[in-house]
Amino acid sequence: MRRKLLWLAAIVVVAVSILGGAIGDRLLGYSLLDRWFPRQKQTDREVVREVLKEENAVVAVVDKVTPSVVTVRVKQDVGSGFIIDEAGLVVTNRHVVDDPTAEYQVVTADDRELSVTKIYRDPANDLAILQVDPSAGLKSVELGDSDQLRVGQVVIAIGTALGEFRSTVTTGVISGLGRGINAGSPLGNLTERLDNVIQTDAAINPGNSGGPLLNSLGQVIGVNVAVSQAGENIGFALPINVVRDSIDNFNATGKFSRPFLGVRYQMLSSRMAILNNVPQGAYVVEVVVDSPAEKAGVKENDIIIEINGENLTDESTLATVVNGKKVDETVELTVYRDGETFKLTAKLAEAGE
Repeated sequence: MRRKLLWLAAIVVVAVSILGGAIGDRLLGYSLLDRWFPRQKQTDREVVREVLKEENAVVAVVDKVTPSVVTVRVKQDVGSGFIIDEAGLVVTNRHVVDDPTAEYQVVTADDRELSVTKIYRDPANDLAILQVDPSAGLKSVELGDSDQLRVGQVVIAIGTALGEFRSTVTTGVISGLGRGINAGSPLGNLTERLDNVIQTDAAINPGNSGGPLLNSLGQVIGVNVAVSQAGENIGFALPINVVRDSIDNFNATGKFSRPFLGVRYQMLSSRMAILNNVPQGAYVVEVVVDSPAEKAGVKENDIIIEINGENLTDESTLATVVNGKKVDETVELTVYRDGETFKLTAKLAEAGE
């Protein structure tokens, strides 16, 4: 009898050990029992649940933000924008409203047409703020933080695709950060160099310019600005933190106050500099008459290598460095000309509209 009880006790101990191990394996991730008790693969129902969860997140963002997205028009729809203040302030791209003689309107998501009473154009970024009727009862967006973005993050774009299809929604991911592009729009007349922009594969078409690029929380993390004509699924947006700085400046002063050097330039890559046996920097294509650059002695065909000792590169461009300075600040330019390198001093002015 005693022997039977010992055998029974041994069997119970073994059973409890196996059961405890199985529980520990599932709860704590131990893999010892996987060979005898394989983990179940994700079921079809669980996969469907995850897909629906993602789709519902996109739908929630669209429902939240669409009432704040507007169409910018002259005689036809030319671009997009979004409301940043119930007092009637709308953000769009500068190239969308680049005609100073035109009378612009914005069309809300519920098809109300509002006249634009004032346009504030940012001279340093492809950005403009439109003033419309402050009593129109507008709904503003929530701004996110573009410094926290990561490549691969899901994004959503809303805008008037092709200047025709209002409130068009597209989705994708952030494909790259810190890009430099020459931006413009087939529906506008302005092309310019933009640095430190967001690259996305969310479809951005002509007419989407000025519309919001959103994260999965429905926060605006960029302003759609351009689409590559040379490739597919390559669009770009201005980081919202750059826009936020401009908006804060505007709210404080009633205008865009930006430092101005006064050169049109092309950045020389390290490869291009080596091939031409010149230093890397900003190759000066044109010097603006009566600008700080002209007064300092900068000439066409000069290469500006440094500003205050900071090297100018593809990542740290002339525009990026100058935008980090203040109006009336004196800067030292290191310039290469005809095989010689020398210093020039310029006092940055305030850029006009």
